[in-house]
Amino acid sequence: MAKPCIEQPRFAQGFTLIEVLVASAILALMALMSWRGLDSMSLAQQQLQTRSDAHQTLQVGLAQWRADLDSMVSLRNTPALDWDGRVLRITRQHTQDPQAGVQVVAWTLRSDGAGGRWTRWQSEPLTRKDAWAMAWEQAQNWGQTPSTLDAVREVTLQALRSWQIYYHRDGAWSNPLSSAGTTSGGGAESGTGLKTGTAPPLPEGLRLVIELPEGGSMAGKLTLDWVRPTFSSSKS
Repeated sequence: MAKPCIEQPRFAQGFTLIEVLVASAILALMALMSWRGLDSMSLAQQQLQTRSDAHQTLQVGLAQWRADLDSMVSLRNTPALDWDGRVLRITRQHTQDPQAGVQVVAWTLRSDGAGGRWTRWQSEPLTRKDAWAMAWEQAQNWGQTPSTLDAVREVTLQALRSWQIYYHRDGAWSNPLSSAGTTSGGGAESGTGLKTGTAPPLPEGLRLVIELPEGGSMAGKLTLDWVRPTFSSSKS
């Protein structure tokens, strides 16, 4: 008679301590690499958003600059454009309603210790010559020593390191202060009580050169050329 076969109990084999430590180290390393990857992605997204915001702010400022020049209007015996090396003053049609009058706008680089801030000021709508003259002088004073009242009408647009302006006259770019650069154009109707008339011509174009501060999301020099809409290259 055969003896019954007794099976030996089988014990499940587990991981050794060394294997557990190695697996833990690998998991920790993978977690660290994943965290660094996510951190890098988050940092890159923040930098991209910062650069996008800075680019949009600059585009808004340049669009306003072009709009002021495009809407420039000349009044009788008064300058439509003036640059004294520090402040650029422009007489322009009212932003929303040309029948509401004209406005005096001014641009300057306001020093803030760490560089400068490109700043714009505008007057209220003007319908009388004496009111325009007061606003024109106020814009000049604002560029030098702004008052509390002036600060209400100014808007800071962009951090700049420096800026330069050139006029295009007689087929060449030149410093506006090198000759009679503060001239005004003429011949257009303003649509208000401020009548227009003939005056020395405006420059054919205006060049803006701005230098963005170093260390920001954008840096370097940027040049923007504006051509007077009524300018014609044909010579009579």
